[in-house]
Amino acid sequence: MEAAVLAWSRDLNNSCDSASRQYPILPQEGKRNILLTSALPYVNNVPHLGNIIGCVLSADVFSRYGRLRGWNLLYVCGTDEYGTATENKAREEGLTPQQICDKYHAVHAAIYKWFQIDFDYFGRTTTEKQTEIAQNIFWRLHERGFLLEDTVEQLRCENCQRFLADRFVEGTCPHCSYPEARGDQCDKCGRLINAVELGEPQCKVCKRTPIIRSSKHLFLDLPKLENELEQWLDRSFSTGDWTANAKQITRSWLRDGLKPRCITRDLQWGTPVPHPDFKDKVFYVWFDAPIGYLSITANYTDQWEQWWKNPQQVELYNFMAKDNVPFHSVVFPCSLLGAQDNYTLVNHLIATEYLNYEDTKFSKSRGVGVFGDMAKDTGIPSDVWRFYLLYVRPEGQDSAFSWADMALKNNSELLNNLGNFINRSAMFVTKFFEGRVPVMELQREDKKLLALVGWELQQYIQLMDKVKIRDALKHILNISRHGNQYIQVNTPWKKIKEGDAERQRAGTVTGVSVNMACLLSVMLLPYMPTVSQTIRDQLNAPPSCIQTILQGSGAFVCVLSAGHSIGSVSPLFQKLEADQIEALKKKFGGQQQVPVFDLNILTFIYIILSQGEKVRALKAQKAEKTVITAEVAKLLDLKKQLLIAEGKKPEPAPQKGKKK
Repeated sequence: MEAAVLAWSRDLNNSCDSASRQYPILPQEGKRNILLTSALPYVNNVPHLGNIIGCVLSADVFSRYGRLRGWNLLYVCGTDEYGTATENKAREEGLTPQQICDKYHAVHAAIYKWFQIDFDYFGRTTTEKQTEIAQNIFWRLHERGFLLEDTVEQLRCENCQRFLADRFVEGTCPHCSYPEARGDQCDKCGRLINAVELGEPQCKVCKRTPIIRSSKHLFLDLPKLENELEQWLDRSFSTGDWTANAKQITRSWLRDGLKPRCITRDLQWGTPVPHPDFKDKVFYVWFDAPIGYLSITANYTDQWEQWWKNPQQVELYNFMAKDNVPFHSVVFPCSLLGAQDNYTLVNHLIATEYLNYEDTKFSKSRGVGVFGDMAKDTGIPSDVWRFYLLYVRPEGQDSAFSWADMALKNNSELLNNLGNFINRSAMFVTKFFEGRVPVMELQREDKKLLALVGWELQQYIQLMDKVKIRDALKHILNISRHGNQYIQVNTPWKKIKEGDAERQRAGTVTGVSVNMACLLSVMLLPYMPTVSQTIRDQLNAPPSCIQTILQGSGAFVCVLSAGHSIGSVSPLFQKLEADQIEALKKKFGGQQQVPVFDLNILTFIYIILSQGEKVRALKAQKAEKTVITAEVAKLLDLKKQLLIAEGKKPEPAPQKGKKK
């Protein structure tokens, strides 16, 4: 408590050294230099919510947080544009592959802009820099003896008159019998697959059965690089923040023993292989695409090597979904290690599990799920989308997007918890103290609250430093819960009408609360940038509050001192109604068979979920037993009414004192 009071009373630092970013952002001596990438989204389709949370949104939150912490950070991404998928999409739409790339690059860029993804540079892989850098790495591997030539058997679709790239053949996994395994990897067991090993293979374009044909290709000699890779992985695992699934997937590849990996394909749309014996081939997308991080940075600045050939000064963070892990932890690092050109290798590999849609998978073809270009049309602000996707971020296991749960979290956590606290705090200043923060005379109860809030802030920082984005969000919501309880217990709206001592007490509670609101605005910035700015605008908070709170030790500081004038106050969030949510659920349900409920029953379910959340919150706050008992009784009664509405007979309540 003493430390919390000392931090609270600290002088406000009025400097604001990170208000704007200089171009180009380059590594600096004496700073923590972070190069941050998210897996390059494939250009041939519109990203869905699972794609967005798996890479660009997660990376955006961490990059915004890193800048708040004063780190020197560069965030690059772009569209992955080569390969068979683009060729096929071009055929479908009657366009050239380049026209498809131009079209969907713009679609991706617009979607990420609406979701407020704050890239330093969003590029693409169909550039001269990509060809130059990829071919340079190829020749260095070739000269150092890390490439092999071999004749391979491939699947060819006679109907489509083409060899089938890995992702355009599907069949039964030879390891686990999963019926929808791809030609390079099984999504269920995670094992590598040679497409010709698939049982009952099918061309994904025309559904015909392909035949086996031979073709000469170049391979990356992974076994020759295995020892060096393992030594590097041991160092990176021990010093970096790799998610558990990233480590597990990587170890499983090494446990099975590395095999040479084909890096060429019989395609036309791709980076050309410069070797004269393979002039009719292009690079395999998983050799080529990760090099896109380098070429995109090179298109951002001609001093790109300061980031990518500077492992002593630069920390590299990669964000992705788990299916991309082995290509970033084995294949791509082996390409860079074999090139022997002092490349920066990944220090922190952050991989999510999968986000599903309700109880099924996202499917563009079946119209199931919310895709990036549709989110805006729902009328729900992008900050609310960001909040909910981050709240259910699949950090340790697969999770699911649910309309009912999104409404519940919006109405309980954003509206009734966070928004309620911030709005009330600011309204008390406006209504009772003429818009100026009142004088605060801290009592033991206030000091205890400062210590509690400071602890929540420290937990938030520790979790965010380790990229535990979903878990850190819970501590923001905890602070507003503490604040709501603090206001309820102290009743400033009553005390303001009483004597001088009570009025002073109302002023202290209001002043502490409005400073908590300011703290929350800063902690929210990585998650909900527009809401964060709105709160600071309403509080008329000084720009330096960001640096004061999150740079250095990270402490709860009184940044809105007595006499500070706040701005105009208005509600931050709107309620999502049950009928609105049900309409959205039907709209995005596609062709899947979903139960049809009466709207009254849906409303009942929604009310029950809200009441259950209220009971859990009361128990967490250790409210009085009589209050909890009354709310539990309401919950049980609602469940009983639901059973009656569904035409079911409620079970009789067990009678006390009688043994069965």
